[in-house]
Amino acid sequence: MPKKVDHEARRREISEALWRIASTRGLEGASLRDVAAEAGMSLGRLQHYFRTKDEMLLFALRYIESLAQQRIRESIEALGREPTPRDIVRACLVGMLPLDEQSRTGFLVGVAHFHRAVHDPALRTGAQEGIPALRVLFADQLRKAMEQGEVRAERDADDEAMVLICLADGLSTYILLDVHTPEKAVQLLDMHLSQLFDGAGAR
Repeated sequence: MPKKVDHEARRREISEALWRIASTRGLEGASLRDVAAEAGMSLGRLQHYFRTKDEMLLFALRYIESLAQQRIRESIEALGREPTPRDIVRACLVGMLPLDEQSRTGFLVGVAHFHRAVHDPALRTGAQEGIPALRVLFADQLRKAMEQGEVRAERDADDEAMVLICLADGLSTYILLDVHTPEKAVQLLDMHLSQLFDGAGAR
């Protein structure tokens, strides 16, 4: 009887091979053949799961994002109490930073996808999709904080949400370039959050 193949598991294995290449030598010059060799399979077998490098990159990116979301949920649950808007925003932002090997690799995969998306309108549309949802999440939490007097009511929640996203992207880049250590990046993030959640609205 033929052995049943778990296609999703195979795609994850290929993604993990891609991550290993990303973390050691980068993805710009990496081909499907390179990833197949890293995964210990033939090129033909890899192409059974991913026809193009872009398909493979997108799946790898979505997979590593799901792992990041899981880490964020676990960090919030570990608080052992009802999270505040600041707790949720901080957990998401810290989860976006490349602070360990897995999150660093995830950011590198994202950079590779971003580089290709800049020159490909179809990929660019896909790359843009997650930003509005993240902005809405942050803006909603900031509005709750405004209602609770933790953030100044005159601030624009949507604009502040976008600044937070840009802050995480910038800090991530500087971590990879060794401009900041991961610890310094978190310190700068907390400094900005202290200025944003200054409680002035309660006075």
